[in-house]
Amino acid sequence: MKSYKDEQTIGQLEKRKGGYFYLQVNAAVVDGFANKRRTRFLCTLDKKLTFQCGLNSLGDGNFFIIISTKNLLAIKKSLGAKVQFRLEEDPNPLGVEIPPVLEALLEQDEAIKEKFEKLTAGKKRNVIHTITKIKDVDKQVQRAITIIGGYFTGAKSRPS
Repeated sequence: MKSYKDEQTIGQLEKRKGGYFYLQVNAAVVDGFANKRRTRFLCTLDKKLTFQCGLNSLGDGNFFIIISTKNLLAIKKSLGAKVQFRLEEDPNPLGVEIPPVLEALLEQDEAIKEKFEKLTAGKKRNVIHTITKIKDVDKQVQRAITIIGGYFTGAKSRPS
């Protein structure tokens, strides 16, 4: 599994660009991975914390990974601090774990499973992230069905 190690100062994007805390990944590094800009990563910060992430474009040909405030607090770092990081290709091609509720739905409903499997990885992640924010299991199932079906009817099913 290919990996990349570096040490950088934690940056922050301008507020109009999201204000995210980030680490830059140069285009030449990204091109060294098999899936290039579509690569999903496991990022390890200071050998203490590992999380799944993807690449975002800086707009100058280079990329960045977002570091959440929660993750910064976990490693006791803040804006401007130096951090060692390691990026490894995520062995999970989707880049996130499928929640048990969605797994059960896909096992029980062949039509939904077929539609889900036709979605792009990004749309699958959208379904997963949207339903994991919902606490009620029945609402998770209903929302998953609505979103997945919406991709095929042309309906704009946006997370609520």
